[in-house]
Amino acid sequence: MKLVALAVFLATAYAPVQALWPLPQHIETGSSTLRLAPTFQITVAGHGVPGDLVAAASRTKQYLFGDKLERLVVGRGAVDAPSFGHAKVLSRLTLSLERGASFASVTSEAQKAPEDRDEAYHLVLPADGSAATITANSTLGLFRGLTTFSQLWYEHDNTIYTVSAPVTIQDAPAYPYRGLMLDTARNYFPVSDIKRTLDAMSWVKINQFHWHIVDSQSFPLEIPGFTDLAQKGAYSSSQVYTPNDVRDIVSYAGERGIDVMIEIDTPGHTAIIAEAHPEYVACPGATPWATYANEPPAGQLRFADAKVTDYIAKLFTAVTAMFPSKLFSTGGDELNTNCYSIDEPTQASLNATGRTLEQALDAFTQETHKALEVKGKTPVVWEEMVLVHNVTLSKETKVLVWISSANVKAVAEKGFQLIHAASDYFYLDCGGGGWVGNNPDGNSWCDPFKTWQHSYSFDPTANLTAEESKLVLGGQHLLWTEQSSPQNLDPIVWPRAASSAELFWSGPGLNISTALPRLHDVAYRMRQRGVNAISLQPEWCALRPGACDLTA
Repeated sequence: MKLVALAVFLATAYAPVQALWPLPQHIETGSSTLRLAPTFQITVAGHGVPGDLVAAASRTKQYLFGDKLERLVVGRGAVDAPSFGHAKVLSRLTLSLERGASFASVTSEAQKAPEDRDEAYHLVLPADGSAATITANSTLGLFRGLTTFSQLWYEHDNTIYTVSAPVTIQDAPAYPYRGLMLDTARNYFPVSDIKRTLDAMSWVKINQFHWHIVDSQSFPLEIPGFTDLAQKGAYSSSQVYTPNDVRDIVSYAGERGIDVMIEIDTPGHTAIIAEAHPEYVACPGATPWATYANEPPAGQLRFADAKVTDYIAKLFTAVTAMFPSKLFSTGGDELNTNCYSIDEPTQASLNATGRTLEQALDAFTQETHKALEVKGKTPVVWEEMVLVHNVTLSKETKVLVWISSANVKAVAEKGFQLIHAASDYFYLDCGGGGWVGNNPDGNSWCDPFKTWQHSYSFDPTANLTAEESKLVLGGQHLLWTEQSSPQNLDPIVWPRAASSAELFWSGPGLNISTALPRLHDVAYRMRQRGVNAISLQPEWCALRPGACDLTA
């Protein structure tokens, strides 16, 4: 009797269509099998259809016919084969904008300010073989609908099919910012790895690539007018991102509905600038490094020097021309005051102007942020710029809360829009052991390992008032790469980072037990598409949803 009850529960709680990720806001499904015609076509109705939407439709067809993913059930696709003979056949999917809407490129819509992006769509898949439709008020919404459509299908014995027709979906994200941060300074990642990551991001509707491109260890970004920084600060001449590389990555991301937010972290995390301009950096290479920096090598900008402020303002201006995003992160984290205490030029500058270090930091921040704002950029900072330092920030500034989720309330009380990036939930590098040498008992500072279940359980508005909750822009997973490189990029990111993608698209409070089978599906489909996502459980468990739950 118990076995029968479990079978009924599994059949209802883990319906096949629930492989969709992120889970749509509203969905109605049936239980009919529908086959995809070998001649299946995707058409776009209307005039002025942008090329990147046409390209997205072409990629979707490639996924539909190339995924060759069998359904994750015992017996795989063979259990569905008896229904193929009498199944209707779908020959066409039509995309169209709602009345009154006009086409713009996917790229241009993805690169809008987060709160201005429209990603809503309506998908209808009839069971009788008549044309499926996706409608939206924006090209970006149509693109998101294509992503969902591609997840509905499986393959067995050269038949592409779904067992959930008819399907009706009305969908839109709970939060406009759903991101992934990658650090390419501790270790370098070729353009191909970044593109593969962007592909995977788009499959789970992550829309913001936060590119932490430079840091104290290396400066791989070639900036017109400032090329000496990469010439002297990159690990090698082959480990750089040229302006052409940047254009390629920004374009590739935009075509996949992703905006690229660059981060040039200042005034800390800048020791590498001393390779080109030693006169601009305080305490370069000071030892013991742990006294003067959070990581080796020590060295921070001499921001009390007006020449340094002017230099960084001009550098920021040059970088704005490379990245069309409305967002630009200036960092501002982990400033070590010991470095300035021993730096004679900094002390001389402070004495000559009668300012404190905090006053000099305020002037530096205002001047460099002004350089961004005149170019139409919105500054993004780490939380210390709001909670630790007494600096003047525009109320438009966005704040990344990273040290602890417990600090979200304090940032919200200051009235700033915030992005969840808490190390206690979203740091992908935690739990990897210590990387500092000559420290055999060392652990990662943010232990333990952050499982997908842990990040999935996060509440974006915990302890916030209704008004403070409106300040939450969204959130992101982050990968700091002290112990990561191209060799382990995919396994450390995927499918864990998909958990925040659903959290900030579908909203919090979803069921972990019913999410797991869908996340298995994400990982298996990613592997079919060339992304080396790790397994979350033995395959025996993946084929038997719920059977490996702790209470099963």
